[in-house]
Amino acid sequence: MRISDTSSRPGDEPGQVIPRHVAIIMDGNNRWARSRSLPGPVGHRAGVEAVRGVLRACRRHGVEVLTLFAFSSENWGRPQPEVRALLALLSRYLRSEVRELHKDGIRLRFIGQRDRFSERLRRLMLQSEQLTAGNTSATVVIAVDYGGQWDIALAAQKLAQRVLEGSLKPQEITPELMDRNISISDLPRPDLCIRTGGDARVSNFMLWHFAYTELYFTNTLWPDFDEVAFAGALADYSRRERRFGLRDAPGLIGQEEASA
Repeated sequence: MRISDTSSRPGDEPGQVIPRHVAIIMDGNNRWARSRSLPGPVGHRAGVEAVRGVLRACRRHGVEVLTLFAFSSENWGRPQPEVRALLALLSRYLRSEVRELHKDGIRLRFIGQRDRFSERLRRLMLQSEQLTAGNTSATVVIAVDYGGQWDIALAAQKLAQRVLEGSLKPQEITPELMDRNISISDLPRPDLCIRTGGDARVSNFMLWHFAYTELYFTNTLWPDFDEVAFAGALADYSRRERRFGLRDAPGLIGQEEASA
């Protein structure tokens, strides 16, 4: 594991510490729509506009990785019209936005299961990843049909298979080895997780990754979470001391842990 530098990024207050990786649980689209006597899909479309604003804010503040919890494994249990609307919205987003992301040098990746999606959506996801694979200015990760428990179980299955094949002994399974087999193991671990909508839980999102992630909960519904609200979350993060299980030490304030 390595510790990154603590320098501020362009566009921030002097001395402000910016997280390398921000993960967001985007909650509140339906409640936003209901509060305006609008159908649920209108709230989800408004949520897409919020994504655009946060992407702009990430670029301005110098956030390297943004992970968005777009569709959880549990979301399949929602009413089917809502599920269809969510997946149709994801398809439209990929068709309309990916080339712009590519032009801006942003790499797009997906984590989660894909086998329950339509062939058309799976193809769009793969094409989006292939088109942007060489980009280096920033990375956007979209979690779809994703669950943190599934992610850990999948990593355990990979290691169990190696034990069966004789290339790995059970006692050789360590947290570091598990870490290398978890989703997006090549990216920095999330420094900050933001959840909108008022609930103070992580809802089976990136359970392994969040071991030392700072959590930020806000009552703001996702469609109303604009660039100013995002800057407020970054400012709150910058005031925290991240000790990673150690005692207080000035050299650790604001430092961020990244995977090896």
